[in-house]
Amino acid sequence: EEYVQEERFGITAVAAHYFGDLNNRAAINRPKIALGAFFRKQFGNYTALRITGHFAQLGYSDTYSKNEYQQRRNLSFNTNIFEIAARGDFNFFKFNPTDPQHSFTPYATVGVGIFSYDPYAFYNGQKIYLRPLNTEGETFYQGRKAYGTMALCFPIGFGVKYAISQKVNLSFEIAHRFTTTDYIDDVSTTYIGKDKFAAANKSLAAIMQDRSFETGTPIGIEGRQRGFSKQKDQYTIAEIGFSFNITSYHCPSAEP
Repeated sequence: EEYVQEERFGITAVAAHYFGDLNNRAAINRPKIALGAFFRKQFGNYTALRITGHFAQLGYSDTYSKNEYQQRRNLSFNTNIFEIAARGDFNFFKFNPTDPQHSFTPYATVGVGIFSYDPYAFYNGQKIYLRPLNTEGETFYQGRKAYGTMALCFPIGFGVKYAISQKVNLSFEIAHRFTTTDYIDDVSTTYIGKDKFAAANKSLAAIMQDRSFETGTPIGIEGRQRGFSKQKDQYTIAEIGFSFNITSYHCPSAEP
């Protein structure tokens, strides 16, 4: 039987992890939930186009760092991510679910997508969304612009898949996302000083820009490093998936 072309629908779940200004040493110690779904159009035995959708949670805190400055900085965030992407998949081996000798392959995946994010933190038990506060002076300080609700991502990763049957496949994949934003965590450049905010002593924005008062003498003076703007934030999703073949296989026509 010849493996010609097929479509698959799949679902995935496991975990996502954030890397950025609060986790600048690539620690993998705070994974959060990730769920996904995809539609894959297979072209022959080696290549496919896949449309993926993901929901993931990202978050981190300076309290997890071993760096003394970060512990004093005392910033934290969480956000939900909603992502959609188009990706190319490339099998290393011939993959044909109808043939037990070709029921397994590693594969590479690469693509481009868009995702939404909305960072928040907690203060006195209250959930505070950070974007509207302009904690680094966005919109009013030295020409800094507000960051958007969406950004581009560029997934690149590897996986393995195995055909449990002619209709069902099992996969495991890890794909890292480079992004075009440095504000997934609401941290990027320098402090602007609490006096730059309206009603500074009472301003929620002034409090959320500099949480170091909770660990000692405040450090958030104007111009002091708050984040590292030269490197964009990133995240990784690791997932186990099941996919279901929704088209049939075709035998080649017999020659007369």
